[in-house]
Formats: sequence, C-alpha cells, structure tokens
Amino acid sequence: MKYLRSTTGTREERPLFAMTLFRIRISLLLMTGIFFVFQQSTKVVRAQTPLKYSPAPVNNPLKGLVPYARPTPGLFPHSMEFNYLALSELVVGENQYNWEPLEYLLDDIASRQKQAIFRVWMEYPGKEKGIPKYLVKKGVKVTEWINSKHGPFPARKVRTPDYSNLHLRKMLTRFIAELGKRYDGDARIGFITAGLLGVWGEWHTYPRTDLMADKKVQDEVLQAYTSAFKNTPVLVRYPAGKDDTAYARNDNQPFGYHDDQFAGATINIRKEAESWFFLSKMQRANAMDKWKYHPIGGEIKPELWGIIFDKHPSDSQAQDFGACVRQTHASWLLDSGMFKTLQSADRISRAKQHVQKMGYEFQITQVSFSQRDNQNFVEISLKNHGVAPFYHDWKIELGCFTRDGHLVRRIKTNWSLQDILPKKQTLWKTKIALSEDQIAVRVINPLPNGIPLTFANDSSLQLGDGWLLLPKE
Repeated sequence: MKYLRSTTGTREERPLFAMTLFRIRISLLLMTGIFFVFQQSTKVVRAQTPLKYSPAPVNNPLKGLVPYARPTPGLFPHSMEFNYLALSELVVGENQYNWEPLEYLLDDIASRQKQAIFRVWMEYPGKEKGIPKYLVKKGVKVTEWINSKHGPFPARKVRTPDYSNLHLRKMLTRFIAELGKRYDGDARIGFITAGLLGVWGEWHTYPRTDLMADKKVQDEVLQAYTSAFKNTPVLVRYPAGKDDTAYARNDNQPFGYHDDQFAGATINIRKEAESWFFLSKMQRANAMDKWKYHPIGGEIKPELWGIIFDKHPSDSQAQDFGACVRQTHASWLLDSGMFKTLQSADRISRAKQHVQKMGYEFQITQVSFSQRDNQNFVEISLKNHGVAPFYHDWKIELGCFTRDGHLVRRIKTNWSLQDILPKKQTLWKTKIALSEDQIAVRVINPLPNGIPLTFANDSSLQLGDGWLLLPKE
C-alpha cells in the first residue's frame, strides 16, 4: 500500500493514486446526493397557517367573577359558583360524616354546567351552628363574643371554639383526610378555600386575636390538606413566610392564596413595610412568584361589589381593578354585586373587559401539517395572553371531522395546558392520518356537559363544544 502514502510516487504509482482519488470523489458525490434526497424525503411541509386572535368568552371555565350558588340567571356570564358549608353539618359524630350537604351543593351547581368553589367553617357571625355537637359534649370550650368589625354589616355574635383542644385538632385532621379521599380531583370542584379556622373560615378572629388558632394548629391543618389533596387546588387566606409571627409558614407548601379584600386592600399604596395589604404580605412571605404554580383567587371587598367596575368608583378605597389583577395574577373573584340585580350596560361592558384579562387566555397562533418518513404530523403553536396559567390537568384531544361536521374519530394526546405562563408560547405536536377531511382540537372539561374551554380564535373556526378547526391552508 506504498502508493497511498505519498502524492509524488513513481510513474507506475501515480495512475493508481489518481484512480483511487477519483473513486473517493465519486463516492462522496453519490453519498451527498443520497443524503440530500433523504433529507428531502424526511420532511415535507404541506401547510403552515397562522390563526388570528379573537377574545375568548367571558365565561371560560375556572376563571372570572363568581356568584354565590343559585344566582339569578342571565345577569352576568360565569363558570363557577361559591358557597359556605357549616362543619357541623358534615361532621355529625366522632369519625362520623354526612356528605349529603356537600353532595347536594356540588350536584346542584353542576346541574347548571358550573364548577364549585366551597369553604367549610366553624364560626360565622350570627350563626349558632358550625362546631360539631359531639365536641361540645366532650367539653370543648366555646367563647361567645360580639364581632363589631363585620365590614358593612351589623355587629353579630360569634362562637369561637378552643382550637388548642386535642379532640378538636384530631377532628380537623381526620375530616380533611376524609374530604380528600372523597373529593380530590372531583370534576365538579374548581377550587377549595382551606377554611375551618377563624371567622368565616378566614383564618382570623379579629379583633379577638387571642382566640385564633396558634401556629402549631394551623400547621397541622396545612399538612393535612397537603396530604389529602394532590389534584384539586387548595387556597389559604394569608401568605406567610418562615418569620411570620402570626401564621404557620406556607410559602414553601402547595397552596394558592385568596385575597378577600380584593381591590380595596390589595396594593400597598402607602408603602408601609409592615402593611397588611395582600401584596405586602405576599412580598414579605417571599411568595410573589407562587402564582406560577398555584392559583390566586379571592373576593372583591364587599363595599366595592359592582361599583368597582364603574369608570370612577364612588368609594374612595377602591383601587385600580386592572392593576390589582395584573399584580396578583388573579384567576377568579367573588362579587355578589354583579349577580344580585341587573347592572347598567356600561358597568357590565367594563366588567366583561376586566374579566377577560383574568386568569388564562389561550390562542392557537399557527398550525402546521407535515410529513416525515411517510408519517403525517400536526404541530400547533399556542400562546397564553392571560395573567396566569391553567392550574388543572385537563386532557386535550384531536378530532377528525367530515366536511358536513360529523366527528368520526378521536385522537388522544399527552399535551397539557399547565405551566404555560403568560406571554409564553408552547408547541404541541403529534402523529395523525391526513386522510381525514378536517382536524380539530379541544380541551376536555371533565365535568359532563360542563362549559367548554374556548380558544381565543376567530369564531369561524369554532365548531362548538370547545372544538377548534385546524385549517390546512
């Protein structure tokens, strides 16, 4: 093989070397051509179509304004309803439970195609029940006092149990465990507010702060919820970091938060370091990014119900609603004002504009159909125009429709809406059969006949029941 070592060999060696070089060049050219043909055959883009934005409906599921259960129909679009439940109606004896009141509430709300938010309480101004009767028989101390700090409402009597009592503490953790066994992941439930402690289940006994459950009891309740609920989001009232003096730490636990003085005491306009305003508490708890994984909800301050959506709210405490939503990343808020009586057209219009900016809003920005290795694929680009992600693990599917609109085949996917943050885009991709006439996509609301999640795309592509047509050109 001496002729391969030098380019300046003998006369007999040079023809052999030249022939070898020629063969190598020919082989390289052939390989390049084959590689080019291979590349051309592996991916053929058939269609790449941009889709226009159009605002999603105000009543998209799991977001927006929330009335109490059984509101007057037709006053304002919504996808959820809220109600309280007395703990004494559910816990009827030691380790004995009656779930009928909760079942009735969930079925009743679901019958209107809505999902429920609920809170269980033990003390409520003006109400005698709440504390399970067997605990009183066991000697749990109950303090009765008058709550004069009841917002715009008259002073009422409150019955506060001794939260340090071991029988009561054991009852709380067992109840939460049983609640989770039955209802974690229940399609009828949108969110749960932790409740159980304090007036209205709101984790305070103000102004009788001496009666509030201490941090040890609070932590027992938090840990019970963490163990019992892995799927249904649970929200607590007050953000608390490791150095909070009044509340057990929750910034490092899987809870969202609910601001029940929303737009009245949300933004710290006074810039006081120890302010009790919601965002100040979030900041002190180092929980400002908690919304990326756990929901923010709450209730518009009662004095602002309805009027917060006026161009110039008459209440001097009213804060900029849009700014409060943007800074908290709120997904849902209770507001009885929009659901008690018919509001003015101007107020309704402005409220709808605000609600559309709450929570998530997903637009499909582009659809691509392609072929690789004789297999057909669809790629969907999706953008979140909202202020928060989608917090539930709802399934997503493709549908194959005939030209006259009949669904002939469903295709399961492993796609997810969770963790798509505001202003971010994601890409969904899967293999399909292009022999079908039309392809559409939808997010499946697990509540039978529940309100479908609608993409923020042109109405001409909406096929109904949440299906969005994916045009091929």
